[in-house]
Amino acid sequence: MLNSVIICYYRIVLTYIVLKECIQIIRRALVVFSIFLLASCNTLENEELDKSTSETINQLKEIKSGKETEIIIPREPEIYTASVSAIGDILIHNAVYEDANIAPNEYDFSKMFELVKPLLESTDLTIANSESIIGGQEIGLSSYPQFNSPYEVGDVLKDVGVDVVTMANNHTLDRGEQAIINATNYWDKLGITYVGAATSQKEADIIKTMTINNIVFSFLSYTYGTNGLKTPEGKEYLVNYIDEEKMIEDISEARKMSDVVIVNLHNGNEYARMFNEEQERIVQLASDYGADIVFGHHPHVLQPAKWYTGVNGNKTFVIHSLGNFISAQDKLYRQIGAIIQLDITKTISYDKKNNEIISIDITNPALIPTYVRFSNWKNFKIIPMYQLNKDDLNDHQELYEEIKSHMSQFVPEIQYLEPVNSK
Repeated sequence: MLNSVIICYYRIVLTYIVLKECIQIIRRALVVFSIFLLASCNTLENEELDKSTSETINQLKEIKSGKETEIIIPREPEIYTASVSAIGDILIHNAVYEDANIAPNEYDFSKMFELVKPLLESTDLTIANSESIIGGQEIGLSSYPQFNSPYEVGDVLKDVGVDVVTMANNHTLDRGEQAIINATNYWDKLGITYVGAATSQKEADIIKTMTINNIVFSFLSYTYGTNGLKTPEGKEYLVNYIDEEKMIEDISEARKMSDVVIVNLHNGNEYARMFNEEQERIVQLASDYGADIVFGHHPHVLQPAKWYTGVNGNKTFVIHSLGNFISAQDKLYRQIGAIIQLDITKTISYDKKNNEIISIDITNPALIPTYVRFSNWKNFKIIPMYQLNKDDLNDHQELYEEIKSHMSQFVPEIQYLEPVNSK
């Protein structure tokens, strides 16, 4: 028994001695490894220090010789945003201006627009198609086929937040040069920018721009024709036609002087709910030369939106027709228009030498379909379709859903702005 205890004791002592020796060996190895690491780090630091010292010496030499090196600190990107909206045809038939008559030669259209005013005021920039010219009362008001509208149409557009009107359409020459002069003078008085018509060649040569939140917008406008009416000889500047060479020249120039190029096109088949090949061809031309946005007019009914890709890979947002926003046309789809809204983002980033790199993004397309309600040619009112009820229009909800499907068939990301409790 005693011998077993003694043997066990010596085994424990031996194990302790072996473990102690192993620990010493491990400690020595760690010390050697640490010395190796420190030596390596010192070598790298010395190399970096030598490099930094060399650069400093070179800079000092350059300063001494009068060639001071500029130290460039990279700048942070700058981001600017703006919202844009557009509406379709402002086509004032006699029933519309007679409904707005409040006194001899005095008109008030504000009640017709009161439900859409907050929507139009909500964006930074709003564009409308002034289809019937506001030549004013002094040359006599008139309706289809040769329109002339009261000045007060301009007043209501100003009141609801319209900033730009496009005047190039098939009714621009309806009442001749004097109507154009009267209309442009009144738009100037209101502070609303007009495009597509001019009263001199000098004015016609100007590409009109507007700066909003440090984003420069340019505006162009063209029509397929003027119902067979011709400009007086030497006064071709009165209205812009879809002349491809001129369009290319204008868009290219606008591209140089602005961040966002907006083109308004008046073409297509009247009352056709789908755009045709010629519309696509002209839009593709505009995209190829740098148009960012195209708003279409003339068919008097809504036509779908679509993205186009230019030859340089640039993207162009197009809505082929915004329909009638206000008119007395009484066929169902001719009573439906829309407000289109887009968000614009301008990003200025900088390279290592602080040279500017500008990019433009067009996002968040949103649509608000509208309906012109009237009865017995009176009580005209523009109503967002989400606000309609059965008294306004039977089967209004089914029609609204059909319109949404129709307009977003090529651009499924279109949102439809409406209150949550509107249905």
